[in-house]
Amino acid sequence: MRGYDQRYCPIARGSEIFAERWTPIIVRNLLLGCRTFGQILEGAPGIPRSVLSQRLRELERFRLLEREPNPRGRGWLYQLTPAGEGLQDVCDALGTWGAQWLEVAPEELDPGIVLWAVAKSMDAERLPEDRIVVRFDIRDFPKQFWLLLQRPSAELCRKNPGLDEDLIVTTEKSWLAKWHMGWISLREGNGRGLITIEGPPRLVRALLGWGGQTPFADVRPLRNIAVE
Repeated sequence: MRGYDQRYCPIARGSEIFAERWTPIIVRNLLLGCRTFGQILEGAPGIPRSVLSQRLRELERFRLLEREPNPRGRGWLYQLTPAGEGLQDVCDALGTWGAQWLEVAPEELDPGIVLWAVAKSMDAERLPEDRIVVRFDIRDFPKQFWLLLQRPSAELCRKNPGLDEDLIVTTEKSWLAKWHMGWISLREGNGRGLITIEGPPRLVRALLGWGGQTPFADVRPLRNIAVE
């Protein structure tokens, strides 16, 4: 990897590692709790498997990442080192700037990756002890999705898991994204009929308190970046 030949500058030194294409997304996924190759890959749609393997090796070479054999199967478990965890502040600053200044284009609203982010943003301590299955019907998207909610984590299913469904959420992909980004609360969306939730009232109320919004939901945009 060619550097900037500015070793005196910490920004240049840091950029040589962090500013590689896909590396910020990989680090973000690791910070969100992804441990396996497949989990990291799921949160980085579009990345070639060979590129992901290369980036993971680079992070390990720079001692930002450690790996160990997966005791539950083939492959490895990945874990950020303290130096890698130090990139949390970098990701937070980048996310805050992006939320303030960059526009979200409608064509970028893939409900699958939005729901992946929703699952990663759920409040683990508030999730139910018994599994709750939530089906998402996206009116302007041809596929359905399911969230399996059970402490300590939420899981996205892109195929029918074959389980009884406790709640059904119906919306459009733009309103799904606006909820996740914090532009509208789930309660407000449900009240206005923009994000309808069908199911037992106690579970509807519970879903409202399980989180799912980005950590940057409280960042106020400094431009007109409304999603159409």
